[in-house]
Amino acid sequence: MKIISNQRIFITIDIIILFLMSCQSKNHITNTDMDTQKTANRLIHESSPYLLQHAYNPVDWYPWGKEALEKAKKEDKPIIVSIGYSSCHWCHVMEHESFENKEIAQIMNDNYVCIKIDREERPDIDQIYMEAVQLMGQQGGWPLNVFLTPDQKPFYGGTYFPPKGWSNLLVRVAEVYQNQIGEIQQSAEKIKERLNVDELERFQLSSSDDFSTDRFEQMFFNFAPHFDTVDGGMNKAPKFPMPSIYNFLLKYYHFSNDKRALDQITLTLDRMANGGIYDQIGGGFARYSVDGEWFAPHFEKMLYDNGQLLSVYADAYKVTKKESYLKVIEETVSFIERELLDKSNGIYSALDADSEGIEGKFYIWNANHLKELLADDYELFADIYQIKNNGNWEHGENILYRVNDLSQIEEKYELSSEELQRKIDTWKVQLLEEREKKFRPGLDDKVLTSWNALLLKGLCDTYTATENEAYKDLALKNAEFLEKNMLQDNFRLLRRYKDGNAGIDGYLEDYAALISAYISLYQICFDEKWLNIAKSITDYTLRNFYDENEGFFYFTDATSEVLIARKKEIFDNVIPASNSIMATNLYLIGEFFSDEKYMSISRDMLSNINPLLEKDVQYLTNWGSLYALQMKPTTEIVIVGKKYQKVANAFSSQYAPFNIILATEEKSDLPLFQNRSAKEGETTIYICQNKACKIPVHSVEEAFKILEDIQ
Repeated sequence: MKIISNQRIFITIDIIILFLMSCQSKNHITNTDMDTQKTANRLIHESSPYLLQHAYNPVDWYPWGKEALEKAKKEDKPIIVSIGYSSCHWCHVMEHESFENKEIAQIMNDNYVCIKIDREERPDIDQIYMEAVQLMGQQGGWPLNVFLTPDQKPFYGGTYFPPKGWSNLLVRVAEVYQNQIGEIQQSAEKIKERLNVDELERFQLSSSDDFSTDRFEQMFFNFAPHFDTVDGGMNKAPKFPMPSIYNFLLKYYHFSNDKRALDQITLTLDRMANGGIYDQIGGGFARYSVDGEWFAPHFEKMLYDNGQLLSVYADAYKVTKKESYLKVIEETVSFIERELLDKSNGIYSALDADSEGIEGKFYIWNANHLKELLADDYELFADIYQIKNNGNWEHGENILYRVNDLSQIEEKYELSSEELQRKIDTWKVQLLEEREKKFRPGLDDKVLTSWNALLLKGLCDTYTATENEAYKDLALKNAEFLEKNMLQDNFRLLRRYKDGNAGIDGYLEDYAALISAYISLYQICFDEKWLNIAKSITDYTLRNFYDENEGFFYFTDATSEVLIARKKEIFDNVIPASNSIMATNLYLIGEFFSDEKYMSISRDMLSNINPLLEKDVQYLTNWGSLYALQMKPTTEIVIVGKKYQKVANAFSSQYAPFNIILATEEKSDLPLFQNRSAKEGETTIYICQNKACKIPVHSVEEAFKILEDIQ
């Protein structure tokens, strides 16, 4: 299934023809024309690390806003919108090659109003123009460079352009804009019309409430041929960690007991943890692997990946009890605390791929350097991490990636698994200290609500898998940070926090992710404050984002800036679609508060997506996980008594995605606690389904016996 419609809208064909011809031109702009520009442009007043990276470009950049848009209208100039993010390698390349070049900058300044956008701060704008470029038949990606009419309508765009192609394109587009403005306006209007087609019409969605086991199984059967059964993940490169896919497969395995699903999960998680995509020294995952074997990462580290992968590895540990997954959890949390944790308990967004102008330099190792550091252990280390004297990577350097089977290493060197693990732990400490001497990659030190919420949920899930109180403590501190700084009195959310200040209206992904995180937080600490806040944020979202006619949520608040289109995010990607997260939230809020209103909206949303799920669940796996909840009645485990936390931990340590846990010492206003109490000195457990409870019991063993009988 193609996420973007096959219908393409082409702009004035002359632009493309002239651009292709210009690429053959002998005119050439080289990097020797680039001088450091000492004068700051308008971006110097911004807080976004990405915009600040461009603050000394000779391009007369504007941030997105009234000043730039009015200038374009007043001077009747086309707009260049250039979108990227601070840790984007090819964004840096294009900046260095083109935006730091005085000659190219002059062409841009003379003919265009130039706007720089951080896609992580303004995903609403990025979403619109990314879709527009794809409608033009171009491949999406970042940096995204789009040409607009003064009224914000896109008429051409692309991603990275080399300096020669970019400068020639700038000249040709300016000429066509002057000489063929009517055709440009006509094409731009058609693109705008397509951007405003609603999702039900665009994807031919029709409601179906046929939720059956056969259909659920068919989703997996249609999906399985896309698996890479050798190296894990999907059978294509580059390879991105896709947490919503792994979550879907875990739920499918739990539901069906189909070992093929579990085998694919463990293969993927094992290969990722051993691969170069995982920081073998410092913990944490890079954004993606450029190859199909998880070997060569695109070295930037994003909070949203690592937060979600904590959840995946925690749930996979519950199912498999593989100690290696606990190691990944421990090292990833340590990385986040060491390198991304703000003193106020917000979590920063990302680490750059580059340092000293070289991609991955911070993470790669020279064999001779390792020999000096490790001495007699070098040969053993080199065998484990596949080091080559002349390098396994560029410029004679090595990416560390671990062999998949350590038993052969143990046999060769006559080491027990415990002895080998002690050596590995010692090396990691030693090499981490050595690595800290290097020039560090750039840090994107803005704090985003949605990404922090994904990390918060990840911490909650790791607590349930490990009962490590430090994870719960960090989760609570982060939750309190978000409540204090990002949540307004009317339950409106802000998007970004930096340098002590919060700003930018929250988007649906911020609301959806935070609701989900607070629901998870309640289920590890059982402070009803978090569940009540989650419900209040849900109510705000229903008032300000929900489209009653179509049955989905808009990405932007009704009170937000009006753009040329108001979009809805439907398809799951590296981060699940905000609508699929909201549909799951509504289901859970309905369960916790015994309110059919929320559950009905959730079912309607899923019904609209249902016809697409069986065709190709690959882009809808978070919806598929919600579908799984429709296959079995949710089981409510209601715990009352002084030992509620210990009892609750016994249940949450099991992988049971169809259970929700409620616990209190004595009293609660939640409906499911009504008429339920504990005998004096005892903790009472109620197992309930479909608003009916079994006979209360007073031991975990008795409760598990009931669960076994009804599930």
